[in-house]
Amino acid sequence: MQTTNVFLLFFIFPISLEGCCEENHKKKTTGLQQNIHQHYRAVEGEMFMMPCLKSVSQVVWSRTGEQNERLSFDCGSKFLAEAKHSGNYTCLTCGSKLSLHLQVVEKNSLGCQSEESSVILVMFRGGVVDCPGINCSDNTDVIWYKDNKYVSEQPRESWEKNGQLHLEQVKEKDTGQYFCDRKIIEQGVKWIFRRAVHVTAIPYVKPSTPKIHYPTDNTREEVELGQSHTLECVVHFPFELKVVAVVQWYVHYGGNMENMTRLHMKEQRMENLTRAEFKVTGRVVVTPQHLNHRYTCIASNSVGKTNVTIQLKRKMKDEKEFDVFLSYVGSPPSAEVEGVFTMSPKEACSSSMDLLNSEEGKATQRPEVQLPHVLEDQWGYRLCLLERDVLPGGAYTNDVVLAIQRSQMLICLLSADYLSNNNAVFVLESGVQALLQNSSLKLLLIWTSRASSLIQPDPPLPTLVQRALKVLPSMDWTSGKTAGVSSNFWRSLRKAMPNHRVAGVSHAGPLDCLTKTSVTEFSEFV
Repeated sequence: MQTTNVFLLFFIFPISLEGCCEENHKKKTTGLQQNIHQHYRAVEGEMFMMPCLKSVSQVVWSRTGEQNERLSFDCGSKFLAEAKHSGNYTCLTCGSKLSLHLQVVEKNSLGCQSEESSVILVMFRGGVVDCPGINCSDNTDVIWYKDNKYVSEQPRESWEKNGQLHLEQVKEKDTGQYFCDRKIIEQGVKWIFRRAVHVTAIPYVKPSTPKIHYPTDNTREEVELGQSHTLECVVHFPFELKVVAVVQWYVHYGGNMENMTRLHMKEQRMENLTRAEFKVTGRVVVTPQHLNHRYTCIASNSVGKTNVTIQLKRKMKDEKEFDVFLSYVGSPPSAEVEGVFTMSPKEACSSSMDLLNSEEGKATQRPEVQLPHVLEDQWGYRLCLLERDVLPGGAYTNDVVLAIQRSQMLICLLSADYLSNNNAVFVLESGVQALLQNSSLKLLLIWTSRASSLIQPDPPLPTLVQRALKVLPSMDWTSGKTAGVSSNFWRSLRKAMPNHRVAGVSHAGPLDCLTKTSVTEFSEFV
């Protein structure tokens, strides 16, 4: 009887061992066996990995059926699941018929199974990764993969329990895409529900409050009253396992720091900077009617809060680079006249008064020569001259409009040549349009000859210019003894100039070194 017991024990033990090993082997398969048809389920908008077979070195899945688009995937291929991927697939390289049906379901149809598919773990600590939707089912039998390899077969300390993947000590290499397979049965059909989880391993960061990088406290931002303005707050947060990152703008009416009202945020954008830090940018749009209010940005996380308060200041409109845009059409100077402006400063000082009485000096009495020297060298205004201050090669129309916008005043020297020159007329017309749009611009016409106004150019002047010539402020150019005796022209011009100058200019022109006596004598000339 004792022999019989030993024999029975020996007979039963191998059977139970074989069953244990067989169960363990089943748990480590991808769920696919040859000569069968399997059903896989994926979530739309979530990563999915096509299954592999250990017994087949190369597996290629090709979709079959009447779909217009034929799809093929290698095993282990990962892609963002879409509805178009649903269908039947056949492995044509497996040696025997093996097929699967893939069903891509919408995420909002999952109910409680639509859990987060990403997790952050702290390095050198233990970590737990949940299979999404595991709490919605009694079946906690889950198989985990990293890429297309079993986690249980990888050389690291880990275990699977109740649908969770436990990592004994998180390392940097644990960052990556994981997949968990869970079996479900619906209407007698066995499904493998494959879910994706992205794991990010981060270094330990000592908890700290967020840091506001912009704006700084007590700064002033320029605004135009009555115009919308965007307030921006840029904050750096340390990574936390449970991210609590809040950026919010508040307004203090009348500057009262106790009377604070929360503003509606226009946008809040998050951006990873490093594995240990991320940035949040919060924006809000305000339309200030006055400058009495103050604005505060408060940033908070699980550790605490930090804040900055700013004020607004009036933005200076029409900031200018030039006092005067001087527009003219002049004849090219002779060689002798060119020589006058290439003298050394010493020669210019000794011969300046002789220059005024010479034949060559008379050439310098042309308005396009005199005006720049008087306005810029003598009166200290900064001029914009197209041939000098605008780089060649650009778009002429854009350059003209921009130059006018950058100037406090436009002076046009009108002559028959000017009114017959298309480019010059365009300058005048652009100035009139700018004047209609911005009343702060000054526009002055200086007629070199009133007879020019009787000439009818071909083609005719634009209607806007014709009307402007009749109503805009104008002066008559005078030169020679008439100007030198009365100087009415220069006194009137001085009164018409801008009250405030832009940044000063310095030119070493031949008239800069005149003595006080010479300046008195020169006043008779101008």
